[in-house]
Amino acid sequence: MPKSHNASPKPPDPSAQLDLRPGQSIELLKALNILTREGKINQDSRRKLKQVNHLCQFLEKPLHAMLQAREAAGDASPLTLADHGAGKSYLGFMLHDVFVKPQSAVHQRNVAQVWGIETRAELVASAQALAQKMACADSMHFAHLSVQEAMQDAGLPARFDMVTALHACDTATDDAIAFGLAKQASFMALVPCCQAELASHMRQNKALNLARTPLAELWRHPLHTREMGSQLTNVLRCLHLESKGYQVTVTELVGWEHSMKNELILAQYTGQLNASAGERLQALLVQFGLEKSGFAKRR
Repeated sequence: MPKSHNASPKPPDPSAQLDLRPGQSIELLKALNILTREGKINQDSRRKLKQVNHLCQFLEKPLHAMLQAREAAGDASPLTLADHGAGKSYLGFMLHDVFVKPQSAVHQRNVAQVWGIETRAELVASAQALAQKMACADSMHFAHLSVQEAMQDAGLPARFDMVTALHACDTATDDAIAFGLAKQASFMALVPCCQAELASHMRQNKALNLARTPLAELWRHPLHTREMGSQLTNVLRCLHLESKGYQVTVTELVGWEHSMKNELILAQYTGQLNASAGERLQALLVQFGLEKSGFAKRR
């Protein structure tokens, strides 16, 4: 029988056009507005999906290791994961979708609790509504809190196994680190964004630094000031984490063609404080004239 010319074309299969995991929820991607209702995706959303999926891959190995260690110790309590500066909670929802949900099915229990911490009330409310819609409100929670409030809030777990911060802007990455340290996080994953604070301080003291050290030539031009400030900020963050007992790895999140904010800092707690890292951090602050910067005051 000949095919009808009036037959509606089949909608595209998102799994075929995207690099999705087996079982990854198409409905969730639509609810997050990464996919349209018809299952299509634009280039902007494609980049966002690639970044978040790739970060989830980095996080799965330490999560599995923590889960196995807990079970080996006879501890059935769920892992605690905090996404700091969660925004629309893309990372929290997708991490729940690719790790928490499948592992909970395998182990016949809820293996993790995901907490999204965000200062914008409307985004918290939206995430809470989506968690209800996706039937995961029992293992996903959202808190409208600042970093200072989050560190003291009795409604949050006393400690977190993992703390993440995806594209936390400027000092928000430092807030996530402070939260992770206060909550004794076993693992942190940070993708910093728009580090402007140190660049601003370096710009204000440029004339003094040019007279003091030839190194100041590295940030004499405005573009170099911005880039040098960004690079230095992340170097200081790594040293700070190392001084507090973390083993730090720095790598790319995805290819630079997908995002210019692409540096991924992974920190695994070892318990071995590194005094030398703290000394090198202090030496850099002095060398670059940053002893009175906000970073120096917060650490």
